[in-house]
Amino acid sequence: MLGTILLIILIILLIGALPTWPYSGGWGYYPSSGLGILFLVLLIVLLARPRRV
Repeated sequence: MLGTILLIILIILLIGALPTWPYSGGWGYYPSSGLGILFLVLLIVLLARPRRV
């Protein structure tokens, strides 16, 4: 349950960090790539954990 909530929050942060607005154009892809790496790590952890039956 907590992993799903973290995944949703991370997706929202990833969308918010995309450099599509004029004030964030100078940021480059650093914020979104950092959040993308966190997203991949969380996804791997969620998929690799043992399943409860």
